[in-house]
Amino acid sequence: MKAKNKNLMMLEEFKEKNYGKRGTKEREELEAGYDAFKIGALIHDTRVELGMTQEQLAEKVGTTKSYISKIENNIKEARISTLQKIIELGFGGRLELNIKL
Repeated sequence: MKAKNKNLMMLEEFKEKNYGKRGTKEREELEAGYDAFKIGALIHDTRVELGMTQEQLAEKVGTTKSYISKIENNIKEARISTLQKIIELGFGGRLELNIKL
């Protein structure tokens, strides 16, 4: 049986140790940055799954390849209206938003 590495910790433990509990400024900045990163990653993964290039997606949405690349690489944050166009016009899907309290 392998010995457990005592230096390992769960992601939530790591975030609390290094960025504080939810509600602190540092933690909220971390979480907001992660959400922006996650949106870009979801767009990238969906585009690749559909066999589309950034250029093809940009053409369908009415924007540039450069802008799609910036969203996917978390260089630029997309507005909700842009996300809606990417999902609906580009992917043929529907954008759904949830609010959690």
